[in-house]
Amino acid sequence: MKRMLKTFSLQIPRADAGLKFSMEFALVPDFYARIFPFLLVFPLVGCDQRPPVTPPPSPNSAPASSTAPAVSKKDTSPLDSNTAPVATPPKITRHPGSERIIAIGDVHGDLDAFKRALTLAGLIDTQDRWSGGKQVLVQTGDLLDRGDDEIEIMAFLYTLREQARSAGGDIVLLLGNHETMNARGDLRYVTPGGFEDFAQIALPEDPARAKALERFPEQARGRLAAFMPGGPYAQKLATHKAIAVVGDSVFVHGGVLPKHVDYGIDKLNEEVSAWLLTGGAFPTIMSSQDSPLWVRLYSQDENLDRNGGCEVLEKTLDKIGAERMVVGHTPQVNGITSACDGKVWRIDVGMAAHYGGEPAALEIQRGQVRVLSTAQEAVPAQK
Repeated sequence: MKRMLKTFSLQIPRADAGLKFSMEFALVPDFYARIFPFLLVFPLVGCDQRPPVTPPPSPNSAPASSTAPAVSKKDTSPLDSNTAPVATPPKITRHPGSERIIAIGDVHGDLDAFKRALTLAGLIDTQDRWSGGKQVLVQTGDLLDRGDDEIEIMAFLYTLREQARSAGGDIVLLLGNHETMNARGDLRYVTPGGFEDFAQIALPEDPARAKALERFPEQARGRLAAFMPGGPYAQKLATHKAIAVVGDSVFVHGGVLPKHVDYGIDKLNEEVSAWLLTGGAFPTIMSSQDSPLWVRLYSQDENLDRNGGCEVLEKTLDKIGAERMVVGHTPQVNGITSACDGKVWRIDVGMAAHYGGEPAALEIQRGQVRVLSTAQEAVPAQK
């Protein structure tokens, strides 16, 4: 039976009461400061075209297009004796990959669509168990929001990861913007079922945090407790990376820019993981519209043309030492697409029921890239 959408609001009858509440509220961690203004504007509808700020953007805000940072001209001036030595590039942990790598994009709470994509790629059998042997699956984030199957998807995926590793393969999980949105208390895209499924999550043991959550509608408290930094599901998300280099490809939800590589991919991953585990300040480099989880430079052709995106991409890949970038985040209405002479692949096909697209997967095998769509027969697993 279809769940009915419920609306909630916080009523602050007097201006002085509101001021008092705001002052009290400022004493609790940043997480709560973010969710307070959000919870004043239930129901949760809108379009996530930009990263949340404090307060989060209006649900009816206009779509935002990402812009690439200006690419500075190469300095051709001669070096002199006083020139500082070139800094050693930050360390990048590289997953060895395998002969066959499969990448699947945004899932958004639709377990059936996700399983169809895995079956299409030959990674699960009729019992929904790992059948990919030593192959590697990369899922580029946005498991959450817009659908009701989130708990089932996460449980299924973590079990499948254990099975893959036992077989000599692996599943590399990435964070999407919707994972960090939930962890920061931005629940605009949670379905009614998404609230109900997390309703039984216990409030935090820390008295201050538990008391802060009690200020919010009861239907939202379990979800907030689950995904707030240090919460049980935030701890699970801490095992996901923001950026992963697997074989000769770099995978990310939104996109990697040269400044992200200069900052340090390992450093960035470690900081986000630590924040999910313990809280504190959200990493600044992850907060802007051109963070790795939000940038759309490589996913929209008009951005590529207008902002010199292919040049930025080439510079980024050179810094990483990768052949190609694989991104999600921006639905491709006609299925998986590529740009910049195959240097970037866009794999968010809007396969969740919310969008109505068809499941698809990207195959990278011995340096060759192939799109697997529902129009093709499932690819048999390699031994």
